[in-house]
Amino acid sequence: MFYENIIEIIKNYQEKGSRYGLKSTRDLLNALGSPDDYLKIIHVAGTNGKGSTCEYLTQILASAGKKVGTFTSPEVYDYSEKFKVNGKCLNEEKLKKYLSVAYQKSLEFEVKPTAFEVETCAALYAFYMEGCEYCVLECGLGGLTDSTNAINKKKVAVILSIGLEHTALLGNSIGDICQQKAGIIKNCPAIVSSLQCEEAVKFFNNKGVIFADGVKILSSNLHGQSFACNGEEYKINMLGTAQAYNAATAIKVARHLKIDNHFIKEGLLKAKLLGRVEVINKTHATYILDGSHNPDSFLPLCEILDGIKQEDKLLIFGCLSDKDANAAAAVLSKSVKSVVAISPPSYRAMEIQKIISALQAHFASVSTSNGIKEAITDAKAKIVVVCGSFTVLKEAKKWIEKEQ
Repeated sequence: MFYENIIEIIKNYQEKGSRYGLKSTRDLLNALGSPDDYLKIIHVAGTNGKGSTCEYLTQILASAGKKVGTFTSPEVYDYSEKFKVNGKCLNEEKLKKYLSVAYQKSLEFEVKPTAFEVETCAALYAFYMEGCEYCVLECGLGGLTDSTNAINKKKVAVILSIGLEHTALLGNSIGDICQQKAGIIKNCPAIVSSLQCEEAVKFFNNKGVIFADGVKILSSNLHGQSFACNGEEYKINMLGTAQAYNAATAIKVARHLKIDNHFIKEGLLKAKLLGRVEVINKTHATYILDGSHNPDSFLPLCEILDGIKQEDKLLIFGCLSDKDANAAAAVLSKSVKSVVAISPPSYRAMEIQKIISALQAHFASVSTSNGIKEAITDAKAKIVVVCGSFTVLKEAKKWIEKEQ
């Protein structure tokens, strides 16, 4: 009875909030026949780099002839992006079917699973039903008590760069956050990115993990980059030197899975990620869209901006209420002088005055617009950057490409 509207139901359900813990997800997976038991799961956690590493792994496995399901969040432009098989979004009919089955089962519970718990279970059920061998599963938040960690077993745990995030939930120190991320290491080997601060390196050294080290950047520009990993050269199309470390982590995982190096190189070149230093060239301006939302994650964007000699740059910025707008502004203001503040189209949006105050503490020129359409339309700069939250990117891209 809710099949046709199931996606809208789940989206509206998100506003009820989140819950951390594994029981509801495990119970729902059990009710669906424990689909996770039949998948070779690569579980991915970390503060920054999860999405791109999931994409690298997906493309590598698909290139090697493996059927792989990938569950990531949040989406950038379309809800179906969360649920992919061999790198392609599930079609709407299949997505509705699998979400409906999971949601209907969830209604039988006295304590109703959250939207993310339903999505997690629907994804694993979908991948099992679609005949996937592998599943690349991205943590939603943290790791230890994230609903994705309710799975019974996993092939390998992957942990990317660690930084301070969601401190109210995960802890106030790097050590605390490492402890949360390391919670996904359960009866399986763990491969960790070498792009880590000293405290994180020390923490994971004591866990006996495998570090994806031996990375050396060879070249990097707006068209992509090449890097060496343990003496072997690789090429990727994603921008920012941090991506070389993410790719190196995927390489280490692929080698652990005995994937031939030819398929690793092929998959890395195929990998692309929406909304991460995404460049759109138009005749009047170059637009750069980036969904980064914490200080460390802005560094690849800033690196690219610092390498552009054009001085005429404008930033359009909006963020959600649980983000550190002041810290973000401190990082971004080193690469751009002028900024336009907007409120993201989300129930979780930060109050516009708080955004403005944070920006005014760091930028020489701060103005405001009523929304992304107005900000894009009024922008006169040659380089226009839209960032701060994935929630602003969909509308920004629509207006940039004149698809309204």
